[in-house]
Amino acid sequence: MWALCFGALVVISITHWVYRWRNPKCNGKLPPGSMGLPLIGETLQFFTPNTSSDIPPFIKKRMERYGPIFRTNLVGRPVIVSTDPDLNYFVFQQEGNLFHSSYPYTFTEIFGRQNVGNLHGITYKYLKNIVLHLFGPESLKKMIPEIEEAALRRLQQWSCEDTIEFKDASASLIFDLTAKKLISYDSENCSEKNLRKNFVAFIQGLISFPVDIPGTAYHKCLQGRKNAMRMLVNLLQERREKPRKQPIDFFDHVLEELKKEETMLTEEIFLDLMFVLLFASFETTSLALTLAIKFLSDHPAVLKKLTEEHGMIIKQRENADAGLTWKEYKSMTFTFQIINETVRLANIVPAIFRKAIREIQFKGHTIPAGWAVMVCPPAVHLNPQKYDDPVAFNPGRWEGMLTSSASKNFMAFGGGMRFCVGTDFAKAQMAVFLHCLVTKYRWQAVGGGNIVRTPGLQFPDGFHIRIQEKEDTSNGKQQTPDA
Repeated sequence: MWALCFGALVVISITHWVYRWRNPKCNGKLPPGSMGLPLIGETLQFFTPNTSSDIPPFIKKRMERYGPIFRTNLVGRPVIVSTDPDLNYFVFQQEGNLFHSSYPYTFTEIFGRQNVGNLHGITYKYLKNIVLHLFGPESLKKMIPEIEEAALRRLQQWSCEDTIEFKDASASLIFDLTAKKLISYDSENCSEKNLRKNFVAFIQGLISFPVDIPGTAYHKCLQGRKNAMRMLVNLLQERREKPRKQPIDFFDHVLEELKKEETMLTEEIFLDLMFVLLFASFETTSLALTLAIKFLSDHPAVLKKLTEEHGMIIKQRENADAGLTWKEYKSMTFTFQIINETVRLANIVPAIFRKAIREIQFKGHTIPAGWAVMVCPPAVHLNPQKYDDPVAFNPGRWEGMLTSSASKNFMAFGGGMRFCVGTDFAKAQMAVFLHCLVTKYRWQAVGGGNIVRTPGLQFPDGFHIRIQEKEDTSNGKQQTPDA
């Protein structure tokens, strides 16, 4: 009898718990949606790989069923998903007031508890200003020749090889270039020759179940972080023991800030900042650049127009062999159209997370305090009401409307006060590389290029190309590369 009563109590308790899971408490009206299975929510569906160029199936199916704003549960966390341009804009504009940056637990453990994404208010603004010292316009002007020199050197090396896997090769180029600016890293003469490999597995593990078991993506991420942080801690100790007379790299500059009495920096914030910048320096840009090369390979007419633009830049020089100038870089109108179109379709950042600081009412829905809000850039960038034939690669759509900042319909680099400070640097690397490539080389796609999203962009088979130097690159006479 007692066993029967106990069993009934257990069943009632579990039933009540499941009901509360599926029907969270709310003072108002939650957006429609499903919280999925207890504990795991709809996480498995969210991470299901897909090859669609359209809005991710997980998002699209729920948009059709529930509308542009719906609720779900991801990685054990209640989430309001927004594909609504007005709500997205509202979230970004109310940063620090009604919302603040808040990413899943795995982000914090991998990027550090004091990483820039977890900092708010005056501390975040202070750190952002420090980073602008490296990525601001004045610094970028000085970097154009360095970017060009690095690109030309790598292209010459690649042209001597039968084929290259472009995603990995471009990631190596960009990482070495940026790591040199950040920490004076030299992959050829440094004991940490495989530093970049510590970051490679991060994309797969950033939004994953926090199970620290060997073999899991999360474990690989944590191991990569430990190795990279060990290198940074050793570098910090070395610089303190042997200080330089003047700052040479960004590490030196931030170290000077750390020494100031009135600084808001701590050693933990400093190290987490360097870690995040090293990761962000190569992964997203190399993905975008790889997709751009794939698009150009598939669209000869676009490639021809791009080649003509850069051929004209060289033709108008007094000395055709002179290096790229800031004025020439800023004149690359069609190039920037290609970059905008590439990052619109790439949707490298498939989700941007914020947390509601207090209960919010929006368009008849209630967003409870403490809930996450997931802004979904792909739903914005692939909206047929805003972009004609949205899945088509059409750089011409940007003619006369180049976007240098975020808007309701374009958020490839985030939005609001957290608009990515490295945006101009990423665009410069892409534009200068394309200039070097189309003026001096031709290429041919020879394998791979398939795209999978999980939900982030990946090239599971790589993208293999063959690069050859052009026979005649003088006086602006350019030959159209094979594609």
